[in-house]
Amino acid sequence: MLVCILTTFWLSVLIRAFAWVLLLRTEGVLNAMLLNLGFINSPLILVRNEIGVVIGMVHYMLPVAVFPMLANMSNIPAQLDNAACGMGASTWQRFFLVYLPLCKPGILASTVLVFVFSLGFYITPSILGGGRVVMIAEYIKVGFEDTLRWGYATMLATTLLAVLCLCLLALHKAVDIRKVFGS
Repeated sequence: MLVCILTTFWLSVLIRAFAWVLLLRTEGVLNAMLLNLGFINSPLILVRNEIGVVIGMVHYMLPVAVFPMLANMSNIPAQLDNAACGMGASTWQRFFLVYLPLCKPGILASTVLVFVFSLGFYITPSILGGGRVVMIAEYIKVGFEDTLRWGYATMLATTLLAVLCLCLLALHKAVDIRKVFGS
């Protein structure tokens, strides 16, 4: 499974976006398969709307989320689970009271990384959203290049940078980054 996630991470964002367009369009592979199996009567509209953008963004962000969590989880000693089991904890108790709190640094790091990468999304929403789903990076581009509203675009970019810095500061305060990567 790790190889599959890593392989998609090596592909260009353009290749991934256009592959999703081919898979999700009304004449695409997914709709053809669903029609042939009888699950739907008419093709679903999965491109040029929020659904297509979300699918493309999740596909792009999956490795960014998985790898920090994996690095964090691989450093949790198995003896802790054995000790909790020996003390009579159920499976759910071991997960929620032992394992999940130890995974917090990796989950927080993944959340911030996905948030940071998502702020600059431009290509995937442009291709899969077809101009109907606009992200903040596209608003900034339109402000600078198309409408020449440089003050508006600068305000958006500055606000975006300020939010990003606040999120990174909050992460720094909440988590010791050495716990995430196990150094």
